[in-house]
Amino acid sequence: MTADAASDRSLSLAAQPPRLAAYGRVATHDVDEAAEQIGRIFCPHGLQPQADAACDFVALHNCAAFDGFSINYVAYGGVVTIDPGCLDRFFLIQLPLAGAARVFTAANEVATAPEHRASLLSPTLPTRMVWNDCSQLILLLDRPLVEQRAAALSGRAVRPVEFDPSVELSAAHGARLRAHMVELADLAERLGAERKLPAAAAANWRETLLNILFDQPSAGLSEAIRLHSGQVDTLPRAVRTARDLLDAHAAEPLDLAHLAASAGLGIRALQGGFRRHFGMSISDMLLDIRLARLNAQLLSAAPDARIIDMAFELGFTHLGRMAGAYRSKFGETPSATLQRSRGRLTN
Repeated sequence: MTADAASDRSLSLAAQPPRLAAYGRVATHDVDEAAEQIGRIFCPHGLQPQADAACDFVALHNCAAFDGFSINYVAYGGVVTIDPGCLDRFFLIQLPLAGAARVFTAANEVATAPEHRASLLSPTLPTRMVWNDCSQLILLLDRPLVEQRAAALSGRAVRPVEFDPSVELSAAHGARLRAHMVELADLAERLGAERKLPAAAAANWRETLLNILFDQPSAGLSEAIRLHSGQVDTLPRAVRTARDLLDAHAAEPLDLAHLAASAGLGIRALQGGFRRHFGMSISDMLLDIRLARLNAQLLSAAPDARIIDMAFELGFTHLGRMAGAYRSKFGETPSATLQRSRGRLTN
């Protein structure tokens, strides 16, 4: 069966033209071929059409890949069970365009449908899906990007992140996510497969997508992020004020007396407030803010950027201690983050 024939069949199942048509990767009626080729792009997975609907099977996958993320159009004709297990390397947000899909992940079952509900798959949760004449726009985000951003936002060291798999498209955060996924697909289509997204634009998109992702509910993480950022309503005003001042003047030397006076407390009272409410000292909070900013800068650094320059600009004076603290928080050295970022730019 020709790719054009498979594409035509997919078009009929979706009742609309396929998205990202210039980025074609897979178009086939062969189940084994679809599993192998799509598995190379995402991850190895089981693929099983329903026995009485096997003749309706068709698979189409278009993929526009950028630096650390990709936007994909995937369509399956007929009723198909997809069993990827744990995704391991990435997060997936699946936005239905036509048809329906059921997603089973850990203890959850999510029924998705256009304009109603999307799904968010976390890499450490085993997943199985059943698609029924379904086409979806799928956003892939590299796992290290997401986990390092979670560490930066929550004050914790890097650890697995697991989101609620159900994304309600009628909610504000779901509608925002949907709008940006569609906008990214529109941008890719305007660019065409022969043109690359400039590095600065790709960095802006990464930031936007990560910010939107962390609007989604996540087990134990959402509250940690709100607490670490000083957004919790029950925080005393003085503690919140001091946290805001640290954030606003993170590159400057820490002056405890001035910070406490600005917050309207004595030094000991402010230190006790930080330990009680944030679980860390004032100096540890400042270090964490600086490390988070260094991580963000490394991920969007220019080709000629130097770690030593970024570190000094952020207020670090001892590079060895900075590197050790960075590795404890983000699971890799600053140079490894920079190398990984540059590797994306050259791919």
